[in-house]
Amino acid sequence: MNPVYKMGNLRIIDLTKPLDPATESRRCHLIRYNTGGPIPDFHTAIDITSHLGTHVECPYHHKDNWTDVQGLPLTTFMGRAIYVNIDFKEGYTHITAADLDRACGDRIQEGDIVILDSPYKLKPFTPATNTEADKRLLIGRESAEWFADKKVKCVGFGDGVSIENSNEDVCPFHDILMEKDIVFLEVLYNLELLETDTFFMSYAPLPIKGLDSCPIRAYAIEGLAEFQG
Repeated sequence: MNPVYKMGNLRIIDLTKPLDPATESRRCHLIRYNTGGPIPDFHTAIDITSHLGTHVECPYHHKDNWTDVQGLPLTTFMGRAIYVNIDFKEGYTHITAADLDRACGDRIQEGDIVILDSPYKLKPFTPATNTEADKRLLIGRESAEWFADKKVKCVGFGDGVSIENSNEDVCPFHDILMEKDIVFLEVLYNLELLETDTFFMSYAPLPIKGLDSCPIRAYAIEGLAEFQG
């Protein structure tokens, strides 16, 4: 599957992990059946987890009285995105407010989508997670407070940032941001194919009431003047 497309002056990059029920480690089952009746055709029952592949996590993921997928406006799931590759730190250290100031400068605007990454790549949620091979940078309370102060709408993660290292880091990062209806994008692919660090991005979930998170089709569009640096 080609992850890069051209439409006139626009360049579209698919940032989504392809899924195959035969090899996926998380819950992913398709049940194909014929509906029968006077005009028989095939439908598919989809049995998947809400955190499958590339997915958007919404506040209901962490507390029962926080906003679910359907409760967020559509504009939560699209907008100006900034790719932030923190390439000046040692591996397996926390991303601090000073690091984010250095990496972002004054580029971040209210309502931006920020995608964090580093050179210490490792696919998330694998047997290598939290082993000696895992040198990804770490998020925590301090980085969450920085994003909350900037009033971003979404924080996404490349393979260079850990989102599952410890409850002491992951829980406050979720709680501080999700309380403000800031969503997360996890398991993004093809970030190395971006040709600019500022672009339009979309990752809309299905508007299902009571859903905490949802697999999505994430993509970047480069070349839209109003969404460039």
